[in-house]
Amino acid sequence: MARNNVPKINLTAYDDLFQTDESREEAKLSKIRDIPISQIDEFPDHPFKVLLDEDMEQLVESVKHYGVMTPATVRLKEDGRYELISGHRRKKACELAGLETLKCEVKELTRDEAVIIMVDSNLQRSTILPSEKAFAYKMRLEAMKRQGQRSDLTSSPVATKLQTGRSDVELGELIGESKDQIRRYIRLTELIPEILQMVDEQRIAFRPAVEISYLSEEQQYTLFEAMEYNEATPSLAQAIKMKRFSQNSKLTDEVIQSIMEEEKPNQREKPAFRDERITNLIPKSIPNGREVDYVIRALEFYKRYLQKKRDHER
Repeated sequence: MARNNVPKINLTAYDDLFQTDESREEAKLSKIRDIPISQIDEFPDHPFKVLLDEDMEQLVESVKHYGVMTPATVRLKEDGRYELISGHRRKKACELAGLETLKCEVKELTRDEAVIIMVDSNLQRSTILPSEKAFAYKMRLEAMKRQGQRSDLTSSPVATKLQTGRSDVELGELIGESKDQIRRYIRLTELIPEILQMVDEQRIAFRPAVEISYLSEEQQYTLFEAMEYNEATPSLAQAIKMKRFSQNSKLTDEVIQSIMEEEKPNQREKPAFRDERITNLIPKSIPNGREVDYVIRALEFYKRYLQKKRDHER
C-alpha cells in the first residue's frame, strides 16, 4: 500500500489522556485559596471608599456565620505578596470579624487589566459618590488608552480591545454614560479636596463644580473661603464667569468675592418679618438672613434691662 494512502492519526496529549473531569475541576479550583490577610495589599490609589456603615455591619455578621461566599480577586506581585483587585469590602469585613484569611481567586493580570476589573467590579455598587466615579473613570480611561496603543496586548474578559480609536466613546458605551459626561466627571479630579467633598455631600451642584475645576488651586482655595464666608455656592453662570476671568488672567481675590456676593434669583431669601414696625428698626447693615438673630439679641438685651430695673426697685 502506498504511503500517501495511510490515514493520519491525531494523538491525544499525554496529560489530556490521563486527566479526568475531576482533576480538571481541581486544577481550576486550585487558584481559589485562603490567603492570609496580612499578605494582601490594597490596590494602589483605590478610588472607592469602604464605609463602616449599616451595610458593613450586616456583611460582618454574614462573614461570621457563613464565611466569604464570593471569593475576592487578587493577583500575585513580583515581591511574592498579593494585590487586592476586587473585594475590598469583603476584606474589611473579615478583618472586623476577626478572621485571619480571605478566600481569593488568584488571577494572572497585567496592571491595565487589573485596573479595568477593579473599576468595573466596583461600578456595580448601588451608591457611588461623584469623586469615586471621577477617579475611577480616569484610571479606566488611561488603562484603555494604553491598551489601545499596544498591538500585542490581550484584553481582559471584562473589556474589549479598542477598535474605534476613541477610548472615551467606548468607555461611555460600556458604562452607559456619554463621552461628555465622562469627561465632566474626570474634570472633578482637578478640584481641591475641600470642594470635591462639597460635591460628594451635595452642597455644590455638579455642573458648577466642573467649571470650577478649571480654576487654579490657589483660586479654588480663595473661592472656598468666599463660599464659607457668604454661606453660598456659585451658580452655573457664576462658575462660568469665574472660569472666563481665570482664562483671561483677571480672576483676582476681589473678583471672586464680588461674584460670590451677587444675588442669585434662586437664593433670594424671604423676608424674616413682614411687619414694617419691626423691619424699620433693623439696621441696613445687618446681612440678609441674619435679621432674626439681631431681633433675638435685642430682645435678650431688653429682657436683661427689665430684670435689672426690677432688681433696682426692690
